Amino acid sequence: MKKRMKLLVTAVAVLSIAVFALAGCSSQSGSSASSNNAGSGAADSKTLVVGFDSAYPPYGFVGNDGTYTGFDLDLAQAVCDRNGWTFKAEPIDWDAKDSLLNQGTVNCLWNGFTMEGREGKYTFSEPYMLNEQVVVVKANSGISNLSDLAGKTVMTQVDSAALEVLTEPTAEGGQADLTATFAGGAAQTIADYNNAFMQMQSGVVDAVACDLSIAQYQMAANPGTYIMLDTPLSQEHYAVAFKTGDTATADAVTATLKELYEDGTVAQLCDKYAEYGMSYDNWVLK
Repeated sequence: MKKRMKLLVTAVAVLSIAVFALAGCSSQSGSSASSNNAGSGAADSKTLVVGFDSAYPPYGFVGNDGTYTGFDLDLAQAVCDRNGWTFKAEPIDWDAKDSLLNQGTVNCLWNGFTMEGREGKYTFSEPYMLNEQVVVVKANSGISNLSDLAGKTVMTQVDSAALEVLTEPTAEGGQADLTATFAGGAAQTIADYNNAFMQMQSGVVDAVACDLSIAQYQMAANPGTYIMLDTPLSQEHYAVAFKTGDTATADAVTATLKELYEDGTVAQLCDKYAEYGMSYDNWVLK
C-alpha cells in the first residue's frame, strides 16, 4: 500500500512538473504572439479619436436624425475599418483644438482642415482635397467683386483659414490690404459658419469669407439666396492633422486614403454628399 502510494505521489509530482512546463511554454508562446501583434499589428488595437467641428457641413455636422455625420467623418470611418482601428468622432470647440490634440483628448483633427501655413504646428497626412478661401454674399446685395467689399461688414469663423488669409500681409500671399478696406478695417469673427450665414441672412453682415466647400454647401442648401464672388481669396488643400511626430499614423492614413480612392469609396462618398455641395473634382490624393 505504501509502495503504491509512493508511486502515486511520484506520478502526480511528475505530472505537475509537466503541466507547469507546458503552461510556461504556452505563456511564452502567448507573450510572443502578443509581442508580435504589438509590433506588426499595433493598428489593430488603435483608436482614432477624430476632433471635428460639428457645425462644419458637409465635412462634419449634425444630421437630420440628430447624429453626427459628414464627408470627413465617413472617410475617417472607412480608414478605420480598413485598418482594423476603432473610430470615435469627438465634437470639439474648434478654438481649443490645439490644446485638445496636445493633451490627447483627440489624436487627430479631420474636418476640412487647411494645411498651408500650419505645417510647423502639426504632422499632416498628404493633402487629399483642393480648397479655396472665397467670399459669399446675398444674391441681391449688388456686390460682384472683391473691390465692392470696401466699407462692407465681412464675417468669418474664428481661428479659420479664411481669417488667416485676411490678416496675412499681402506680400506673403494674404489679403491684409483688402481687409483694411472693410468696415472697421477688419473682418468680424464668430464661433461657426452656420451662425455667420444666419447673420448675413438677417442683414447684420454683408459678406462671409469661408472655405469653398462651405460656400458650396450654403448655396446648395439655399438655392438662389447666395452667390460666390468669382475671384477667390486664396487656394489651398485639406489634410488630416496629427500631433507633431505622429508620422506613423499620418502615413497609414495617407496610404489608406489612396486605397479608398482606387477602390471607388471616395467617389461614392462624394456622390453621397453631392447635394451638400461636395465635388469629386476637388479630390487630389491619387
